[in-house]
Amino acid sequence: MNGGVAHTLAFYFLAGVTLAAAAGVVFKRNLVHSAFLLSVTFLGVAGLYMTLEAEFLAAVQALVYSGAVAILVVIGVMLTQRSDMGQSNPPNAMIAVGGLASLAIVGVIVWAVLGTDWKTGGGKVVTVADIGRRFLTDFAPPFEAVALLLLAALIGAVVLFKGGKAQS
Repeated sequence: MNGGVAHTLAFYFLAGVTLAAAAGVVFKRNLVHSAFLLSVTFLGVAGLYMTLEAEFLAAVQALVYSGAVAILVVIGVMLTQRSDMGQSNPPNAMIAVGGLASLAIVGVIVWAVLGTDWKTGGGKVVTVADIGRRFLTDFAPPFEAVALLLLAALIGAVVLFKGGKAQS
């Protein structure tokens, strides 16, 4: 088996694992299991980045999303758990509307991908130092805005956990 076939098989295997874990996130009845499957989904995406030779994105995906966000979700779920975790993720009455909305979004994405004239970087190599420089110069305001949004979400989670009441 040559490297090209093994590489392709690895890509399809990781894509299958990622899609199966994502489906598990949606359809599992236990919210803790859904949160752990979210972490598997993030790791599958990191593996897909590796097969696409985007090692930096794979590392960021694994560290930030699987290592931080998904674990934060698991901790949040476990802190706010109800008496019966087996039925903590009830079915939604809007499943048909959600399915149609999902199909519409997939259609728009497919249309955009097929209709885009993809251009390559022209052989310019982008290093991690270049990415870091751009984060701290050109993209500093959105980077800080995301940090504030995550801080607000964390404060909201603490208030919900503590049972605080909104002042009006």
